[in-house]
Amino acid sequence: MDNEHADRGELDALRAAFPAEHCLPPLGWDGVRAFERAHDIVLPEPYRTLVAEICDGCTEGPPDIDGLIPLAALPADWGPDDTQRVLAEPFPLTEAWVWEDDPRPYEEIEPLIDAVSNHGSVVLGTDGCGMYWHLVVTGPQRGRLWNISDVGAAPFGAVFGTTAATDGFAGWVGLWSTTRRPWYDVVV
Repeated sequence: MDNEHADRGELDALRAAFPAEHCLPPLGWDGVRAFERAHDIVLPEPYRTLVAEICDGCTEGPPDIDGLIPLAALPADWGPDDTQRVLAEPFPLTEAWVWEDDPRPYEEIEPLIDAVSNHGSVVLGTDGCGMYWHLVVTGPQRGRLWNISDVGAAPFGAVFGTTAATDGFAGWVGLWSTTRRPWYDVVV
């Protein structure tokens, strides 16, 4: 997983996975750089090049519900309050956490739950039932995808044992493109 340089093979696979007739126009490099400056981040590759050159959202493709949402958007079911989102703050997790099973009082873990949902990631879309796909843009997990729901958060990728697919955005899209199944249906 190379977060700094776009791989031509990965970009070709992304172009194939997101059919142009279902895509929103790309932001262009000026638009991507403006977003990055506004949030004090640099998007990881190959997502960065996808948004700049291929598309800024697509109704066909992952995630399964409504597809890939635009860079600056949130899913329709996200809720009214997006003021807590701070992309420049590091994403706080490095391993899965099921807060529903956490024995600590909710008042103690609530700030961390809020940080998991709101810090250091862009939301790519939803698989429904309150399950959101996040691409981490700051912190040790930069470039990795996480599925965050109302009960916990789990990382995506073979390195975590959650799937046989490679880590990162290209691996996530590649798995969807070849299986047309959610990542959690794949037997490792």
